[in-house]
Amino acid sequence: MAQGDKFREVTEEFRTVVAGRSNAIDAVLPPLAFLILNALLGFTVATWGSLGAAGALAALRLIRGQAIGYALGGLAATSFAILTALLSNRAEGFFLPNLVSGGLTALICLISVMAGRPLVALTSHLARGWPLAWYWEPQVRPAYSEVTLAWAVLFTLRLAFQWFLFREAETAVLGVLSVILGWPATIVLLVISYLYGTWRLQNLDGPSVEEFKEDADPPWEGQQRGF
Repeated sequence: MAQGDKFREVTEEFRTVVAGRSNAIDAVLPPLAFLILNALLGFTVATWGSLGAAGALAALRLIRGQAIGYALGGLAATSFAILTALLSNRAEGFFLPNLVSGGLTALICLISVMAGRPLVALTSHLARGWPLAWYWEPQVRPAYSEVTLAWAVLFTLRLAFQWFLFREAETAVLGVLSVILGWPATIVLLVISYLYGTWRLQNLDGPSVEEFKEDADPPWEGQQRGF
């Protein structure tokens, strides 16, 4: 497949899975506001400013008649982050919930692989609606297990770096890193996961989703697109 065709495929698949399901600005703006305001005007202004940014996003989406689920989630997450910062009496505490969620994600990824039900397969099933039994096929599941393990390693490394910065009270660096390792890094991770996953599925010589549905006999053509 030509590089241009592969790029279009990845773009279309990303839109199919992600578009309409999330609003990155809802997750990025509140911590970014906290980071900037804390550096310029101090901790107190930063807490109120980030909460105001999250509330303004929720109100804006409500006025425009847009889905506010992610905005409300961002507002709740920001409120919890502010509470953590206030209780710890440290600006770095704002980013502590992010560290905890990253650690839990890494742990869940590892446990899911050990249980033979890789997390990436489950998320793909929820996003695409493909038969769950297909993911557990012996010539399909390894691809999802390997990608899930890669996720576990990456989230663990991210947690270790963020924890070091948290302990060292490097608020500015921790804030910048948290923003960069949020949606921007997630998008890159999804693209790499897709490229490796589709390649791995083709090399495992397992059935495609349609071949699985039709109970086709081998040799199979295999999954040519989608992960």
